[in-house]
Amino acid sequence: MTVGIIQAASQREKNGLLYECTVNATRAMGAEVVNFGVFPGEDADITYVEAALCAGLLLASGAVDFIVTGCSSGQGMMLACNSLPGVLCGYAPTPQDAFLFGRINAGNAVSLPLGLNFGWSGEINLQCTLDKLFDGPFGAGYPPADAPRKAADTARLKGINAATKRPMAEAFPLYDKAVAGRALKRRAVTDYILSHGTDESVKALIRAAL
Repeated sequence: MTVGIIQAASQREKNGLLYECTVNATRAMGAEVVNFGVFPGEDADITYVEAALCAGLLLASGAVDFIVTGCSSGQGMMLACNSLPGVLCGYAPTPQDAFLFGRINAGNAVSLPLGLNFGWSGEINLQCTLDKLFDGPFGAGYPPADAPRKAADTARLKGINAATKRPMAEAFPLYDKAVAGRALKRRAVTDYILSHGTDESVKALIRAAL
């Protein structure tokens, strides 16, 4: 499993902590964690919409399997991610939310509140939240007695999600040119997609746009 880290510039100072906590939470499963920023001290004003588009491109290309992201409240990033093709993003302010999202909803992205209620000892909640997100196989169901029904509902949800959205290669040319252009300037993202992506249609649209 390859997990990508990317968050809005408003919470750039939390990037190192977000990366460290994700590495800790996924170590037992042997995941590779790739940090796409926004990094502290970096002169890049990437909004949550642009960061979400980067996340959507990473997932659609097959370059990563899962995205850990966030913004000040976590809500905007969750909504932006869920507007993109192939993305099913949960909002996880607590360990309980993260655990249930992983076991029941089995999405491919999670948005965390990195500013709201992030006070003294906030890093403890962040670590515990990510620990519970990756605590067991995704889609295993919870509670166990209801696992078959939960899995069936998740499959139906993913089917609706896929049917409702255009493929990324078809949708990307329709996006706001300024937003798309700023997302593509994130060369750490586009270079990684071109090197590690498996979806040739997404790689082709990136090559054409660069």
